[in-house]
Amino acid sequence: MIETTIVKTAKIGEPAPSFNLPSTKNLDTLSENLSLEEYRGRWVMLFFWPYDFTTVCPTEIMAFNESVGTFRDLKCDIIGASVDSVYTHKAWMNTPRDQGGIGLIRYPMVSDFTKETARAYGVLDEKTGAAHRGLFIIDPEGIIRYQVVTDMNVGRSVEETIRILEALQSGGLCPINWRKGDKTLG
Repeated sequence: MIETTIVKTAKIGEPAPSFNLPSTKNLDTLSENLSLEEYRGRWVMLFFWPYDFTTVCPTEIMAFNESVGTFRDLKCDIIGASVDSVYTHKAWMNTPRDQGGIGLIRYPMVSDFTKETARAYGVLDEKTGAAHRGLFIIDPEGIIRYQVVTDMNVGRSVEETIRILEALQSGGLCPINWRKGDKTLG
């Protein structure tokens, strides 16, 4: 008899899968884990990238880093995640940008070295062991309100992520291309 395991993955309108992962919160010691529960009561934008020291990933990571203030103004924290170790994250931050590094990142990056979190969020490519580019917006109650997953070769838009966050926070029905300050449909 063959046994099968059903793995529940993240779904819109349902609680975000919990995690408690090694992080770069304390870049000096790398000794602090980060749990999703720490962010209860705040919006969270969680995004996954395939691997550190690649080509498309740093463009996203640095762009989100440049927009940290905008996200904070919207009472939203950013958490970055890949299947690399926190030691690799630190090395990537400490590598000069002209040599493929990303510089200091002002939001925590977590290590999903066991790949359990990427699997729970439905973004793990089981063939390669890398995470697809998954992005999740989680509300203050811990419910997933938005998710997008792209192939590994397509970067995401910071501007669109902010637009979606503002739309979700508006509490209204937002038509196509809605922008903060536009009328909602209800």
